[in-house]
Amino acid sequence: MPEIRVLIVDDDPLVRSALSHFVSRDAEIQVIGEAESGLEAIAFVERDIPDVIMMDVQMPEMNGIEATAAIAERWPDVRVLAVTTLEGSDTVLPMLSAGASGYMLKDSSAESIVAGVREVHKGASSLSPRIASMLIAHVRATESTGAGRTGPLAALTERETEVMHRLAEGMSNAEIARALIVSEGTVKAHLGSIMSKWQIRDRVQIIVAAARAGLVDFR
Repeated sequence: MPEIRVLIVDDDPLVRSALSHFVSRDAEIQVIGEAESGLEAIAFVERDIPDVIMMDVQMPEMNGIEATAAIAERWPDVRVLAVTTLEGSDTVLPMLSAGASGYMLKDSSAESIVAGVREVHKGASSLSPRIASMLIAHVRATESTGAGRTGPLAALTERETEVMHRLAEGMSNAEIARALIVSEGTVKAHLGSIMSKWQIRDRVQIIVAAARAGLVDFR
């Protein structure tokens, strides 16, 4: 029986059909509806609350950033996964700040998009590797100007550091577990420990904090 109820929001009907086809192939995911604007998405959630919303960014009437902010405020348990072609910092950062739990590009593989839905449903964050790289670059540029600089971070264990670096490469929990030959539960425990030590709320903030402290970088 499907465990993850998904709403797909995109103004292109072909994109909605393609995304629906991709994620519906997973036996645990059920697409319960589609919407072509942020306003339609909010109206849908008022009638039937999904677990995850796959949200485009650029749409008529109300864009994905505005819709995500409204949904995060009214229904904080609903997870939003941005799925879009836009990858600039002027789009990614506002979308994540609005409350999106992840950001995937439409040219990602079907498997990656399904994994992104699963990750955000579990309360984690999911970023396409290029988005993770862009986020790091933006934070590093901001840091070079002196903006957003914070105090020293609490020290991590060797294994926590390994997990943090894999996360900065855009890996999911399952991918990190395979790379380090540990269980997914162990990865979650290490991420939880990092969040507790650094007093931050999610995986995206781990990347931001690590970049600001110069602990991770992309070449």
